Formats: sequence, structure tokens, C-alpha cells
Amino acid sequence: MKYLDPKADLTFKRVFGEHPDLVISFLNAMLPFDKDEEIKEIKYLPTELVPHNPLRKDSIVDVRCIDARGRQFLVEMQMIWSKEFMSRVLFNSSKAYVRQLDKNERYDLLQPVYSLNIVNEIFESDLKEYYHYYSIVNLEHTDRVIDGLHLVFIELPKFTPHTYNDKKMQVLWLRYLTEIGNDTNDVPQDLISNSEIKKAVDVIEESAFTPAQLEGYDHFWDVIRTEKTLMHAYETRGMSRGMEKGRQEGRQEGRQEGRQEGRQEGLKQGRQAT
Repeated sequence: MKYLDPKADLTFKRVFGEHPDLVISFLNAMLPFDKDEEIKEIKYLPTELVPHNPLRKDSIVDVRCIDARGRQFLVEMQMIWSKEFMSRVLFNSSKAYVRQLDKNERYDLLQPVYSLNIVNEIFESDLKEYYHYYSIVNLEHTDRVIDGLHLVFIELPKFTPHTYNDKKMQVLWLRYLTEIGNDTNDVPQDLISNSEIKKAVDVIEESAFTPAQLEGYDHFWDVIRTEKTLMHAYETRGMSRGMEKGRQEGRQEGRQEGRQEGRQEGLKQGRQAT
């Protein structure tokens, strides 16, 4: 059996955007919920949060849903990290939060928004943890929280089965995202022993997709490879320019220091001669 990578746009949306039971399991595993806070049922919502702007890419999330309590959940798979991504996540979450109310409704009816962002790159290189949870807290009394926006970022490359906490389903879902790819023919038995993971595995069987969908899937990976290549080229070019600028500034500084030392030495010798 051949499988597709679940991190791709096509497969991620197929798994979590078309199967409510799977996105419920995924969210409960990934979000910082106590048992009594876990999601029981969800309804999918439109994913586009801002009007179309031809000058920039639409602010689209992969999956957006709401539970019976009115809490909203935004789920996004990000293949390439950029420093603007975190600002976009905050923007999308804030937009979802304020759109809950019409002009005549009360603020006390607002429900929390949770944004879960799976990132396929390392962006916190100086931190060892793969799981990053942001909320609005009192800096002096961190147990005091404004329950409005909750942002979770997961760095997939940092995850290994030996660096997890005691949430079993979190480990299984992260293994699902990191251990299954384009070259996978056999899925580990301990993954498919879980009924929810097995269903998610079955959803990404290559045979479940049309030729046109598979062509789009291949195109997605071509775009990712191209973008990574361009980013690497820009970074390399920027480093080269920075080094060259540093060398030029160093040479200029050296010449200035040499001239200054020469003038001082000349004055000293002149005074000695007189």
C-alpha cells in the first residue's frame, strides 16, 4: 500500500477538514485542555477570514471549526516558516474573535479562539521544546489569564517519541505527521492499532485520490521545493553581501585608523625635531 504525506495541503485538509471525529481527536490531543474542557462535537466554518486582496495572498487557514460551547478552533499546517507567520496567526485569531459579535450583542458572549499551528521547520532554535503555548497572562501572576486568544505552535522537526509528555494521543498524532511520507509503504503497527490513527492513515492512501488530485499534490511539493530553494538563495546572497560590507567597512576603518596613527606619529616627530 502506498500513502501520501499527511502534511501536504491536499491531504491535511482531507483528513482534518472532512472528518469531524479526527479533528476533534487531534485538537484534544494538541491543545492544553483538562479532561472537562475537551471538545465533544464540532461544526466546520468557512476558512477565509479576510476579503480578497489581489496584492497579497489571502489569509487562509486549513481548518476552522466551532464546538458546542462556541469556542472556535483554527488549524494550520505551515511547511515553510517566515517571521511574518506568527503575526498572521495573531491576525487570523483576532479576526475570528471579534467577528463573533454583531453590534447589538454583549461582550460577555465572546468565546475563546484557539489557533493550532503545525510548523514543519524549526523557528525557536534556542529552545529545546517543540511545543509552544501563548496566551494572555499577567506577567507577575501567571495564573491570571484573560481567556480570549490561545496560540499553539508545534515545531515538527524537534519532535521525537522520546521527548513527549504523558499525552498518548499527542504522540500518536505527531508520529502520524512525521513518520508517514511519500516513500511510506508500511505503517508501524502501533500507529494503526489506534482506531483514530488507522482511519487517518486510510484517508491518505494514494488510491483514494483522483489523477487530477495527485497532479495537484505533486505540484504542491514542487512549489515547496522551489520556495525553499529561493529562500536559501536569498539567505546566501544576504550573508555574502553582509560579509562583503563588513570587509569593506573593515578596510575603510583600517585606512582611517592608519591615517590617524600617521598624523599622530608625524606630530610627535615634528615636536621632537623642534
